[in-house]
This record gives sequence, structure tokens and C-alpha cells, in this order.
Amino acid sequence: MFNPGSTQGYQDVTDKIRMKTIVYGAKTLMAEFRLAAGADLPEHRHPHEQTGYLVAGRIDLTIDGRTHAVRPGDSWCIPGDTTHRAYAHEDSIAVEVFAPVREEYLPPNG
Repeated sequence: MFNPGSTQGYQDVTDKIRMKTIVYGAKTLMAEFRLAAGADLPEHRHPHEQTGYLVAGRIDLTIDGRTHAVRPGDSWCIPGDTTHRAYAHEDSIAVEVFAPVREEYLPPNG
């Protein structure tokens, strides 16, 4: 699958957090998250492994009770069923890959 870049297709996840699926296959899904300054993603867990990379901004990422000060160029991998949360100190962009595919993140035409 090839998906050209676009400024279209973002959807609200929570207050101050927007996401769009960039591309997906049979086993993985890649999404871009845009977090506005002050965005607070509550603690949650899901069965998907989540691997990410901070493109821009500054966030605190708490994984299984341990908080990491994340800067551009930093990356992470959160095992499935592990509690995590995020807080954006400034406008931030993260790219994350989920395995297996998160069905709820598939585009409507997907």
C-alpha cells in the first residue's frame, strides 16, 4: 500500500489531540498524532504493542508508572496491555506504529 502525504483526514482523539492513520497493512498500522500544548492523554492500556517516535515538541510519557521526558528524536516501545499516559508541554507531533492493527483507527474507506 502507498499513501501520499496529505493535510486531510485528521480526527479528534481527545481534547487537544488529533490523529490520522498514515498507512496500514495486514499486521501494523502507522498513525500521526498532533498534541496541542497542555494535551493530557489519560492513563489507558490496550492489547496493541505501540512503537513511537517524537518528531517535534516536548512530552512526558509515562509507561507502567515510569515517566520519561521525551524530546524530538526520542523513541519508545510500549508492550501490549501496559498502562501508559502522555502530557504535552508544547505543541508536539508523534508518529506511532501499532501491532496488530487497531481496527478503530482504520479510515472509514479502509
